[in-house]
Amino acid sequence: MIDSDLKYLEPEFREQIAFFPEPDGYNVRHRFTEKPDRLINTVTINGKTYAYGNLVGADGDGAERKRLIKRYAKLSLYKAMAQYTGVKLPWGALTGVRPTKLAYSELKRTGEFREFFTDVMKVSEKKTELVAQVIENQKGIYDESADNSDLFVFVPFCPSRCRYCSFITAESDNSPLVMDAYTDILVKEIRESARFIKKLRSIYVGGGTPVALDDRNLEKLLHAIDGINSGVEYTVEAGRPDRITADNLKRLKAHGVTRVCVNPQTLSDETLKRIGRNHTAADFFAAYGLAAKDFSVNVDLIAGLDGETAADFKNTLDKVAELSPDNVTVHSLCYKKGAKLAESEKKFNPYAAEMVEYSQDALARAGYGAYYLYRQKYAAGNLENAGFTLKGKACVYNVDAMEEISDCVACGANGISKRVNVKDNLITRYGSPKDVKTYMAKADEIIKGKGEIFGEKA
Repeated sequence: MIDSDLKYLEPEFREQIAFFPEPDGYNVRHRFTEKPDRLINTVTINGKTYAYGNLVGADGDGAERKRLIKRYAKLSLYKAMAQYTGVKLPWGALTGVRPTKLAYSELKRTGEFREFFTDVMKVSEKKTELVAQVIENQKGIYDESADNSDLFVFVPFCPSRCRYCSFITAESDNSPLVMDAYTDILVKEIRESARFIKKLRSIYVGGGTPVALDDRNLEKLLHAIDGINSGVEYTVEAGRPDRITADNLKRLKAHGVTRVCVNPQTLSDETLKRIGRNHTAADFFAAYGLAAKDFSVNVDLIAGLDGETAADFKNTLDKVAELSPDNVTVHSLCYKKGAKLAESEKKFNPYAAEMVEYSQDALARAGYGAYYLYRQKYAAGNLENAGFTLKGKACVYNVDAMEEISDCVACGANGISKRVNVKDNLITRYGSPKDVKTYMAKADEIIKGKGEIFGEKA
């Protein structure tokens, strides 16, 4: 249990559960006192008290002062827990989703970020170097411009539901009528949203499993995007190897798709069966061979899947690296609300950190560099998700989305459109309903709401 007198910190405090395997095995109380020139944070853990003082000047606006108060409170909580348990987390006191955004902010403010990460926020040297590598590999792509836009399209259908998945998706084989209706409304939203796009940087069709759509609906969707595509990077997260065929890849190519994701998550047939994926490692290799003929390919893997050993993950990673895809993404397993896995499992895979570290070292030896990363609450070992690229093959959409430096015009259920005000460092969001039927019922309202954030007058 965590008790704090800074109520807006409570969601951040939940991430510090990484210190304690059993959530009910500790009692943490935090108290904050503001002196004229100093902040005092007092943290008591199971009766043991730690106090920390931080100098903060009286100048600065309310938002900046609140930001510093929050930062020092999180840092004090982290330091107290590290002292109490003897555990040091790789990301230190950082709890944000996008560490590189903070690094870029420090670079603008002071010209460097490493000392702030390692000395102030207690981030490990290795994770700090990972952030530096991402920033280096984003050069030539990173572009903060008020003119840029990306298009994101969400297809909420899958052949089956994975145990770790928290997306609201429908099984494609059981939803033909819903699929027809959803595609028609999605096509309308795409066409109506074209006017919100300025200079198009990239297109990303995600899911779910977009190629779980039947041929007729997939063709309708791709045809709608034809009217927007200006020859930019165009990704389809084909996803499940068992739904990737020569025919649908041919269809994607005909509509200008340049990049596909073939995502096995693991190459252990035993694990695949356990997590609810209806394909084998052999299916992945067959799908990859088809896709690699005509597209830039990304492969998604998950570190920390339940029941996997470090050797299982290393085997998967090594076999994928031998294929030399343009991009490899390594996710740390998260126990998300709504996922079947979160309902049954109580402890993270103890080898998760070893898996993530191995992926970074092995991919570096194979010629890859990290080019984007993000973090999620309830991730195994408080770890990160990272995308790796061969030189010159980084995905523009992933850079724009993770760094939030471009407008995102999102279509479909669970799509979150963002208008990025680079000048004022302000992001305005509009989220569509996650539930498919609710999304379809509110399509006109959604288009109107998106128009308002992108400056369209009623």
